[in-house]
Amino acid sequence: MAKIITMGEIMLRLSPPNHERFMQAKEFDIHYGGAEANTAVTLSQLGHETEFVSAVPNNEIGKSAVAFLKKFGVGTKYIAKTGDRLGIYFCENGSAVRSSQVIYDRANSSIATATEENFDFDEIFKDADWFHFTGITPALSDNTAKLIEKALISAKKHGVTVSIDLNYRKKLWSVEKASVVLKHLFQYVDVCTGIYIDDNGVDSLFGFKQKQPINDNDEYNIAGYKSVFEQMSQQFGFKYCVSTLRTNRSASNNDLLACVYNAQTKEIYKSNRYLISPIIDRIGGGDSLIAAFIGAILNKADYRYALEMGVAASAIKHTIPGDVNYVSYEEINNIIQGNTSGQIQR
Repeated sequence: MAKIITMGEIMLRLSPPNHERFMQAKEFDIHYGGAEANTAVTLSQLGHETEFVSAVPNNEIGKSAVAFLKKFGVGTKYIAKTGDRLGIYFCENGSAVRSSQVIYDRANSSIATATEENFDFDEIFKDADWFHFTGITPALSDNTAKLIEKALISAKKHGVTVSIDLNYRKKLWSVEKASVVLKHLFQYVDVCTGIYIDDNGVDSLFGFKQKQPINDNDEYNIAGYKSVFEQMSQQFGFKYCVSTLRTNRSASNNDLLACVYNAQTKEIYKSNRYLISPIIDRIGGGDSLIAAFIGAILNKADYRYALEMGVAASAIKHTIPGDVNYVSYEEINNIIQGNTSGQIQR
């Protein structure tokens, strides 16, 4: 069993029930989540030892967030009790032609104001196998960007494999600042995920251009992705590059698949495709994908099978309300084997 560290912010999520709009809502459904926390939850359910590094206020809301993680077996001993507030976000789930909407209320949250003195990174990484973070955390404040780099330095000192999910959020920082900060952090990264070559993707963030045009037999422009992945791997030394490939037919109906590039063999692999309709909640789908991919790689699986694990886990997440996935290896393997009819299991 491998040990995985994730670091980021856990937030309180408030959503109107039954796909209502904010203006209709008389009450909110409560969930806890956040990209790195979601990833830790999935990995824990898949049998790995996990520790989530963060900060929460020392009040009942902070304690509730920690208790939520403990319910899934996620380690919480490196969550600092500091600061004044837990970050909040409001999510209005879309349907059909109506997009989902997210509003953040996370300024000056506990993790954004935490300091290096709150964390003993040598202790945290001394027996770890993998460290995962996302581009969201360094976007929260200059302080969290410094904390992430301190964590990365310690992780590499202890020989830990590092992955990032780029997760660019234009509501948190500009393209220009994200480019500078993330390029600097890439020196510590082995596996890069969340790489998109469309709007707000690696073209605008880092200037990587597709060297291969799309053609009639390349619906998702796999050749274009491969050329971008090759450039990124050559410049930053990534071992694997992973991206979700999604067709948004509506907020309720998506085609979901992904691709992975192996820098050692210079091969790109495209996964099976899943039609997901109706979508219950797509938030956390990418976190489920990378979690299952990481777990499979740590279990010595072939990178292509690891990607299939990730996409199947993500497909299941789309059917579950809230941020986190409730999933098992058995369910994931059942999906991979083609059992997608949704027939009742008796």
